[in-house]
Amino acid sequence: MKEITTFTTPDGRSIDGSKLPESLHFDKKSIFVKPEDSSFGKKTNIVVIIVFTLIVVVAFLPILLVIISSFSSEESLTKYGYSFFPHELSIEPYRYLFRSGGTLSRAFLNSVLITASGTLLGLAIMCPCAYALSRKEFAHTKGLMIYLLIPMLFSGGLVSTYMVNTQILHLKNTYLALILPGMCSTWYLMIMRNYFRTSVPDSLIEAGKLEGVTPFQSFWWIVMPICRPVVMTVAVFQMFSYWNSWYPALIYIDSNHRDLYPLQYVLVNIDRTVQSLTREAAYTSGMMNITLPTTAMRMALVVVTILPIMILFPFFQRFLKTGLTIGAVKE
Repeated sequence: MKEITTFTTPDGRSIDGSKLPESLHFDKKSIFVKPEDSSFGKKTNIVVIIVFTLIVVVAFLPILLVIISSFSSEESLTKYGYSFFPHELSIEPYRYLFRSGGTLSRAFLNSVLITASGTLLGLAIMCPCAYALSRKEFAHTKGLMIYLLIPMLFSGGLVSTYMVNTQILHLKNTYLALILPGMCSTWYLMIMRNYFRTSVPDSLIEAGKLEGVTPFQSFWWIVMPICRPVVMTVAVFQMFSYWNSWYPALIYIDSNHRDLYPLQYVLVNIDRTVQSLTREAAYTSGMMNITLPTTAMRMALVVVTILPIMILFPFFQRFLKTGLTIGAVKE
């Protein structure tokens, strides 16, 4: 491992490597401490490892149960209930789910488009706003913060929001109706503002001014690289919010514009259709012997919903962890 003389922490502070004990070996990205040199004893470390391993297992067991149940037959779930060892395997829930492959694939692309567009546009607006509000020389910080906090505490209501978006902005049956309402958040603005204020030294900004750097160049070249953890953290939360959203499609998208449906709303409609057919089967002649995968279908819907998140989350985990911890302690 390559040794360096100084180590720069994510919050901008420098550590002299020559003053650290030999047990600390570090590079530009992380610090590694030998287990025997930990401040805890060996037995304590073993207990901590076992406890956290059990926590991870307990947290993962419900997800594993959902995945196994989605591959179980409806008859076995009805007769034996949920089990980690299914009595009968079946792919009928997924076969029924992907029977309308064209609609599902179009809805998946819509969700990707909405999630990517909303996240990027939201960051493009919130990052400069949060940076401006974090600067002490900005004279209108207090007034703008009060202005931003009002809609966070007191919502305008569903009726007024619907009338503004449809009658004034004319967003009905458009992608913008699924993107604009959730694009900016006062809560995310406050998180980034506090991070910018505590993690960006004023000396860096002043040094940039002496070099003739404009405010926008200072924001893009100096501030953004330092504040990448909080930006990625907000991006992850924003992505999850858009990906799991289906209620705006229910409000703003008519049934004759199904090509605009996001994935979550299509999955909700499939679940409602299966439940409706199951209720009607008991009162319709000739359908008494039909068993629709109602319970297993719900498990399959959950798997399809969380699978992209489970794939992407490990790539953002280090940014998420750093963004949630750095700047939490005010010096």
